[in-house]
Amino acid sequence: MNEDKDMADARTILASYRASIDNIDAALIHMLAERFRCTKAVGVLKAEHGLPPADPAREQQQIARLRQLAKDAHLDPDFAEKFLNFVVREVIRHHEQIAAANGVTKTG
Repeated sequence: MNEDKDMADARTILASYRASIDNIDAALIHMLAERFRCTKAVGVLKAEHGLPPADPAREQQQIARLRQLAKDAHLDPDFAEKFLNFVVREVIRHHEQIAAANGVTKTG
């Protein structure tokens, strides 16, 4: 009987954790959507002014900044860097598409 109660309690706790994870996932998706809305605007601005889609110096600053934030938050800095690199590659891809649509050649 006690095992049944323990299992029921575990399932209740698990459901609570999963509800929190679902909420966090939803927030992450909304935050990424807002981030990409802003980076697309940056891509348009760069294309309008003939600036290159990539900014390696800015990317390096962001990597250092996010690695420190990850350390402070007790998150693996390598994971944070991989995640940022993934996002930045997608942003650059968008910027290249925007530049091409605006007749800007790829220069960096």
